[in-house]
Amino acid sequence: MLNAEGRIVTWNTGAERFKGYSADEIIGEHFSRFFSPEDQAAGVPARALNAAAHEGRFEAEGWRVRKDGSRFWAHAILDAIYGDDGSLKGFAKITRDITEKRRLEQATYESALQLKMLVEGVRDYAIYMLDPRGQITSWNSGAQAIKGYEEQEVLGQHFSLFYTEEDRARDMPTVALESSLRDGKFEAEAQRVRKNGSLFWAHVVIDPIFNQVGEHVGFAKITRDITERKQAEQELRHTQEALLQSQKLQALGELAGGIAHDFNNLMTVMRGSADFLLRQPDLPLEKRNRYLSIMLETSERATSLTSQLLAFARRQPLEPEVIDLSVRLDAVGEMLQRTLGSLYGLKFDLAPGLWPVEIDPAGLEAALLNAVVNARDAMPNGGRITISTANSTREQGDGVLLSIRDTGEGIPPETLQRVFEPFFTTKPTGKGTGLGLSQIHGYAVQSGGSARIESEVGKGTLVELWLPRTHKQRQVDRASARHAGLPPGLRVLLVEDSEHVRYFARQLLEDLGCKVVEASDGQDALLVLQEREFDLVFSDIVMPGRSGLELATQIRLSHAELPVLLASGYSSKQFIPINERKFPILRKPYKLETLAAGINQLIGAPEEA
Repeated sequence: MLNAEGRIVTWNTGAERFKGYSADEIIGEHFSRFFSPEDQAAGVPARALNAAAHEGRFEAEGWRVRKDGSRFWAHAILDAIYGDDGSLKGFAKITRDITEKRRLEQATYESALQLKMLVEGVRDYAIYMLDPRGQITSWNSGAQAIKGYEEQEVLGQHFSLFYTEEDRARDMPTVALESSLRDGKFEAEAQRVRKNGSLFWAHVVIDPIFNQVGEHVGFAKITRDITERKQAEQELRHTQEALLQSQKLQALGELAGGIAHDFNNLMTVMRGSADFLLRQPDLPLEKRNRYLSIMLETSERATSLTSQLLAFARRQPLEPEVIDLSVRLDAVGEMLQRTLGSLYGLKFDLAPGLWPVEIDPAGLEAALLNAVVNARDAMPNGGRITISTANSTREQGDGVLLSIRDTGEGIPPETLQRVFEPFFTTKPTGKGTGLGLSQIHGYAVQSGGSARIESEVGKGTLVELWLPRTHKQRQVDRASARHAGLPPGLRVLLVEDSEHVRYFARQLLEDLGCKVVEASDGQDALLVLQEREFDLVFSDIVMPGRSGLELATQIRLSHAELPVLLASGYSSKQFIPINERKFPILRKPYKLETLAAGINQLIGAPEEA
């Protein structure tokens, strides 16, 4: 406590510890002795008393002096005390030693100042901050140099200001911020717009910023102008195109030679068979049919060769459908495994919830088969092939990525750059036409996507097809569904362990007007059958635990009148000898018409004329 003149009248142990004086030494002394000589000379103690007396309180921070002459940074509060008659009786004084706090604040300030100077001094990179909504809160000299805006022009503006009209229409700024929050970082290369309207190529990185308690407070954005690099890449492409142009005659020669060789072989068979049939009019029927079969098979091979040429030339007429790529690939998996044989492992890593694509399914299966066969041929002693799918956003938009990776011998760099050329092959004569990878490339481009390949000798090969996302809905052949003539509201229990195939089968059944309940395995199906009634059970055969055959047999015992239709990608002969077969089996992959026909045949529903 101080009296009205500022002299000390009480002294606690905290004061003694802070300032070094005992009570006997300090009581009666003026409190100004704790102030620095500079503050005393400037009259700071008197102003503090005067302010507290007139305003009731004085609060400040500043240097104070201990008994030993050392200084500390203090936070001081001086409250006036009045008597009942309103006269000033004295002051209550509270002092806190905040020297360490002051030191930390000063260190933080100096560090922030150094960082600010560093960021401000960088001119090759645009470095600035965004708030959580994407509005600009800071701007460095590099940002001004690259984008042309002064700081006062952009502070408070949304960073979409730098995007092209097309990217803003696709809401790419929002996608970038959401990706940064979700993945911890967003990185991309794209065109951006300067203040004068000119475009430049930018490499962009956006990082989310969080405070000490984990709250999201904004984004750090770094942009680098890579226009010169892109121009250099474009010049390199022009040079490569010129080189390819110089190689065109060589490619045309290989193309003509390949076509002539393959078609000469096919025409030799056709001409020889036709000539033999004309010269032998009385040929027994069995031999005549054999020659006709050979001619038919040869014509189909010629058609396939023409189709692959058209696909490479991007002239093959496509019949696109909106499909889920994972579902489609899951359905052809067993066929591909049979094609490979027992020496080769085939693994599927199919992402659920893929974006839909609009492609020709037959062309897709042909491209996939070509890639798998090429992979198999690159692994003469066996190996593993992995087929995977994933959603993929690229500069040209959203799409789906189909990857086929093998553990084979790999392709040398000098060969890799030519693998998409027609009739270019490293296989021995008679072992391949050289159209496999060119068909994949042609199909991808004709579908609006792209194909790429990467390989390293001794480490295998990766083939990727990127197919653009569609926002169209899957078209259902309603006429076929009506023609199927299934009883309306047919209650079907669908049993399938593959999530993708189960989803696909459910869509078909619902398109046929069925009410579908799903079960993921045989045990689950038996539990559902105890609780609900159904008109039909449609089950896969190969499932973990209880197989489809075991499930069908159990249903026959407990629900004797309930029809069961089984499905499998394998031949039914592998499971049940024909003379012992008790349940009809539908071959995978099936479509709406074959599924409807199988159900109709089982339940005996009359088809419409």
